[in-house]
Amino acid sequence: MKILVPIKRVIDYNVKVRVKSDGTGVDLANVKMSMNPFDENSVEEAIRLKEAGIATEVLVVSIGEKKAVETLRTALAMGADRGILVETEHGVDIEPLAVAKILSKIVAEEAPELLILGKQAIDNDLNATGQMLAALLDWGQATFASGLKIEDGKAIVTREVDSGLQTIAVSLPAIVTTDLRLNEPRYASLPNIMKAKKKPLVEKTATDYGVDTTPRLKVLTTEEPASRTASIRLGSVDELVEKLKETGIV
Repeated sequence: MKILVPIKRVIDYNVKVRVKSDGTGVDLANVKMSMNPFDENSVEEAIRLKEAGIATEVLVVSIGEKKAVETLRTALAMGADRGILVETEHGVDIEPLAVAKILSKIVAEEAPELLILGKQAIDNDLNATGQMLAALLDWGQATFASGLKIEDGKAIVTREVDSGLQTIAVSLPAIVTTDLRLNEPRYASLPNIMKAKKKPLVEKTATDYGVDTTPRLKVLTTEEPASRTASIRLGSVDELVEKLKETGIV
């Protein structure tokens, strides 16, 4: 069984995001970038399935800017077998539908039986690519996975839902989107980082797949979150009500 894992290059989750002075977007200059954390869980799960003898190959794909090669090499160092970079002129601004369309073309070429995606990217939190791709492929899907088993041609997925945990079975081929509690991603060792440099990595463009990646949404302005005001201690419910009235909340 071949597993395809899309991954995205984003600002490292430990970095404080800065907004450009003109409000046109987030400042990416000299900022540490890394693999989207949810995608790390997806790569780890795919590698574990291969180590268990369930999968035969793990293919990682990144869509965006040229520098995403570094992110693909990280996934290869973790244990993925080969990678595909699809470069687009819009880089990190590429929207979920365009990503899903490109991935559907790659699926047609590679014929994987399972796609494992992070449920969302931390730079936009849209949580849409997996669902859109399932619709384009007409495949079953299981989102927000915190547990995954492959049995009898089905993916048995434990999902995190508002009321607790839900376990469902999805016939393969299928799409699974992962939550952070699915596993603990491994660190790439130095020997594996060196070996990853020799693993196959193909570079293509969105044009090769006939997909228009022009954004449909326009960002009007980007602003820093408002700073929080200092809290105060009140001595009674009456004082609380009076303060709420002063602020216009009630």
